[in-house]
Amino acid sequence: MGEGRHHDGKEKNKFEKVVESKEFKELMDRKKKFIVPLTIFFLVFYFALPILTSYTKILHQPAIGDITWVWIFALAQFIMTWTLVTIYMKKSAAFDMLAQKIVEEEVSKGGKEQ
Repeated sequence: MGEGRHHDGKEKNKFEKVVESKEFKELMDRKKKFIVPLTIFFLVFYFALPILTSYTKILHQPAIGDITWVWIFALAQFIMTWTLVTIYMKKSAAFDMLAQKIVEEEVSKGGKEQ
């Protein structure tokens, strides 16, 4: 079976060639290495508040005067969300530039195998 052909013998389209390229696979690996840990952190931090307030009394202790740790944790979730969004937006811009470079390289080749 020759390069650029499916198992059924049809030519691969340009999209399939890009997806199978080494550069695209590297980009996807880099994105996963960034997004997966960020998502896990977000979910753990997000679900910690309802779990800790429902099943423990740890956050019900006063932190500053009558303000309990629950309120501080809840405020921290807003700060965490905005921080993660800012980090993601900056990192996604870099990913978009890499993706654009991959597309431009494929277009410059005219979609032909090299």
